[in-house]
Amino acid sequence: MSVSKPPPPPSTSHLAIPPSSTSTPSSSASSPSATPHSTALPPPSPVKISMQEHFAINVCPGPILPIPQISDFFPRFHDYPCTPPPPREKKILKEETFNGETAYLGTLEFTLLFDQDNNCLHCTIHKAKGLKAMDSNGLADPYVKLHLLPGASKANKLRTKTLKNTLNPVWNETLIYHGITAADMTTKTLRLCVCDMDRLGRNEFIGEVRVALKKLKEGENKRYNMGLERIAQNKESNNQTVEPGAVVAEEERGRILVSLCYNTEKGCLLVGIIRCAHLAAMDSNGYSDPFVKIILQPDMGKKSKYKTSVKKKTLNPEFNEEFSYEVSLDQLAKKTLEISVWDYDLGMSNDFIGGVELGINASGQRLRHWFECLKNKGKKVEYWHTLTQQGAPSSDKPD
Repeated sequence: MSVSKPPPPPSTSHLAIPPSSTSTPSSSASSPSATPHSTALPPPSPVKISMQEHFAINVCPGPILPIPQISDFFPRFHDYPCTPPPPREKKILKEETFNGETAYLGTLEFTLLFDQDNNCLHCTIHKAKGLKAMDSNGLADPYVKLHLLPGASKANKLRTKTLKNTLNPVWNETLIYHGITAADMTTKTLRLCVCDMDRLGRNEFIGEVRVALKKLKEGENKRYNMGLERIAQNKESNNQTVEPGAVVAEEERGRILVSLCYNTEKGCLLVGIIRCAHLAAMDSNGYSDPFVKIILQPDMGKKSKYKTSVKKKTLNPEFNEEFSYEVSLDQLAKKTLEISVWDYDLGMSNDFIGGVELGINASGQRLRHWFECLKNKGKKVEYWHTLTQQGAPSSDKPD
């Protein structure tokens, strides 16, 4: 019968705890069943540390890296300030400097059309963009006014309606100059001014553009988109005053559109006073109260004198009135038609504005108008004529 050997005693290590020196024989005797295994300790538990100690231990040595910036993800912001892009070929906004400050005045879009058959210049004001703010609320109340240069005055001023609280107004409004001839198109310049209306004070000037009408072809509907500028107004007005006034004085008196037609069936001359344009201002308010008088010379009594109605406070009146003279064609060829424009004054003598004579003794366009009337019987012939101081009727007294 084989007897198993007892297991060898455990080898002593540094974990073994030596027996206490205080133990007594009696205590050892009291536990006869104790074995050598009862003296070994359990394995050690893992070491517990705080979170702060963990991060302190795991910090990666080396230089401190910068925190990622937005420039790392968007390179275009990397080099700040960035260089501005190159300017466009077509500069839309005009840049002006006032008192050391740079301001953009905006743009104006409009269309011009010259109708030579009717002697009319059609000016369609479409819109403006990016106007300079003129009011305390950062907006403006813009309108556009037009003048013909040289000779800017109330007689040739037109204006659009006013749009409230906007820097991008849209008008789409057509203004018409009547009595514009082909000769005017070669010498005149159209000025378009954008202004801000102020009810409590004086209207403020924003900017202007100028177009030489000689660049506009007859029948061409030309569209413009121009940047507003500031041009010294005093220099322009001073230049006008020093110009010789012979021809300009005649133009300042105004123009009149007259129609002539000889009716063979009734044996009479039909004279139509259609309208006047650019009349000279005779009243203190800068306007006139015009009316037209016509006389067929030699005098035929009361039947030879006619007068239109009075149009109040205007320099561009529209009459559309027609008058009849019973006269044979042979006698008409020897007569002269005197047309004069007057300013009506209540309780005072009327002021003479200008006049024109049509007849066999006339010259130029006035004579041509008279001949075409006699030649084209039954046909209405219309012509624009310039009013002059020399056209005052000698036999007529102001009334």
